[in-house]
Amino acid sequence: MRIAIAGAAFILVGVGVFLTSFVFAGSQPPERVSVVVNKQARRVDISIDGQPFTSYIWPTTLKKPVLYPLRTAKGTIITRGFPLEHRPGERIDHPHHADLWFNYENVNGIDFWNNSDAIKPERAPKMGTIVQRAILSAKGGSQHGELDVETDWVTFEKKVLLNEHTHFVFRGGPGFRSVDRITTLRALDEKVSFPDAKDGMLGLRVIRALEIPSDKPEIFADASGHATTVAKLDNTGVNGTYLTSEGKKGDAAWGTRGRWCSLSGMVGDEPVTITILDHPENPGFPTYWHARGYGLFAANPLGQKAFSNGKEELNFFLAPHASVTFRYRILISSAILTPEATEAAYKDFVAAYH
Repeated sequence: MRIAIAGAAFILVGVGVFLTSFVFAGSQPPERVSVVVNKQARRVDISIDGQPFTSYIWPTTLKKPVLYPLRTAKGTIITRGFPLEHRPGERIDHPHHADLWFNYENVNGIDFWNNSDAIKPERAPKMGTIVQRAILSAKGGSQHGELDVETDWVTFEKKVLLNEHTHFVFRGGPGFRSVDRITTLRALDEKVSFPDAKDGMLGLRVIRALEIPSDKPEIFADASGHATTVAKLDNTGVNGTYLTSEGKKGDAAWGTRGRWCSLSGMVGDEPVTITILDHPENPGFPTYWHARGYGLFAANPLGQKAFSNGKEELNFFLAPHASVTFRYRILISSAILTPEATEAAYKDFVAAYH
């Protein structure tokens, strides 16, 4: 994507930090994208052209780091507030669905996906937590910002199953914002298995307006049979719809494969399209889409059995000291993107990491 460079002034916005600098002719381009670390507040704030875009946070109330919230180029928030904050009219189901995250429900029998403060104590020993270890690098720039972090996938008994290194790239310009998430998982001294399961891996939970309208109560269950009732809500302003690269629309997108999937709708008077782009070098490509009408928008390349009615199955594993890398781009457009525009964005993403 070509990103226009801003003018002479730039603003770096962080928690409690305001710095204004002036760039004169012949000097370096202004730092349009800022990445500001605040370890004490357990967050890294990303701003573009002086406006907040998102934050990488690891609060003690969550069981994994997340990006929260995500905004359009116009500043409109497009991710759900719960469980981090309550907003009128939003669903308060699935407390483990916190904005944008990456994990899996079965890693050597440990469930990282469903863990939250809401689980019953007797389930805790089967739950895993992704623990923030280090901010390796954080830098802004005129074209993009970058953030490198290290985390560990840890069992209830504090055993580390996986070491994770994630490289984020943040971009933005008139009418768009994007996040590249390049995650490498490395096994330690033992084999790590990812048995085929429905809940994984890249997850995004969107605001109410981008859900698909529903006129009835719904109950969803995880692989262990634990049910969550999703109550009927007012559908005013609810107008989201999915579209995959293979032409699957609405609820029909769930459980199908595609190299990309978009979710579009009006948020107030702003047209918005969120697109998740899969990469050909990812395991399980093209991914299955765990795209639910109630606002869960997830790419799960490792869970195939539930989506294919048992016709396919992938029981992925890492040998001791082996590693695997997953590459995704989340594109947030202030427009209802056409399939042709989305396909062009997909080719741009693939070319960037080929």
